[in-house]
Amino acid sequence: MTRFSADTRAEAVVAAPRAEIWAALTDPSLVAELTPFVRRITEDGDHWRWEMSGLKVLGVGVAPAFTERMSYDEPSRIDFRHDPPAGATERSSVEGWYALEEVEAGTRLTTSLEITLDLPLPRASRRAVRRTMSSVIDQMGDRFARNLLDHLGAEEIAV
Repeated sequence: MTRFSADTRAEAVVAAPRAEIWAALTDPSLVAELTPFVRRITEDGDHWRWEMSGLKVLGVGVAPAFTERMSYDEPSRIDFRHDPPAGATERSSVEGWYALEEVEAGTRLTTSLEITLDLPLPRASRRAVRRTMSSVIDQMGDRFARNLLDHLGAEEIAV
């Protein structure tokens, strides 16, 4: 197995109250519904267990599952860190954060995350795997953003 990672950061001003965005981002069932390729998110206290649908990375099928410890600094920041149960081996993880800041036009929503996968591919494929992972992350982010805006009945504001 070789460990591959890709990261992303995004920022947008959303014409919606911070409390509504906060409520959406802290609801695991809703986040699962809004996020492409997610089958379900199960909440267990401050842990969220993510189960993804099957994805292909350079012809290798993966169905990532990982556990995140969620921490909240309401109403402005949500952090998530990979924290599998004791004795469990998870071959995928996501770490990152959401920041919510009230602005005149609504809420500035900034997110940063890094996804890591252990795949049965040679290290020499790192560049191609990273490019594929980045493409999938971008697609997921774009669709999640559209779904979140639809859920909120809001739009992104150009600044």
